[in-house]
Amino acid sequence: MGRRYDPDRRQRIIDAAIRVVGDRGIDGLSHRSVAAEADVPLGSTTYHFATLDDLLVAALRKVCLEPQTVLDDWRRHLGREGPLADRLAGLLDEVMAGDRSRIRVEYELYLAALRREALQPVAAEWLDSAVGILSGYTADPATARALIALMDGLLLQLLLTGRPFDRAEAREALARVIGCRTA
Repeated sequence: MGRRYDPDRRQRIIDAAIRVVGDRGIDGLSHRSVAAEADVPLGSTTYHFATLDDLLVAALRKVCLEPQTVLDDWRRHLGREGPLADRLAGLLDEVMAGDRSRIRVEYELYLAALRREALQPVAAEWLDSAVGILSGYTADPATARALIALMDGLLLQLLLTGRPFDRAEAREALARVIGCRTA
């Protein structure tokens, strides 16, 4: 029997890896678990991704860097009228009002870069892209980095505690960073 042509198999494997991470976390990811989720032979996962790090890089790239991701939402929110703190608080509000599993997967993959060196360039690329976008609306790149750090911290705290998002509180914290100036 000849090989079946399946041009979408690699993408299905990446999508399955994202679902596995969402359901079971990074520790639940294996070539075997992804093959089962994607309904492909185990050999297909190792053919397309020799290592789990290769698969994680592809998954992180998809959730953070491909079109229609959080960076597109940033551009949309930042292009609106009003104070920057209001626009960023609105962005966070929208993120937390939606399906939290998606943002949970994004952070799980993003934070996996702390221990998986192969993921670090993709995580850095996402961070640099976010700073690049936000720098167009701040006094300098340092302020953009501080805002991103604050937003990451707020989102992680909300994900960890399950607390509801307080838009006014987030807006106040963001405004403080935007308004801070050192001598």
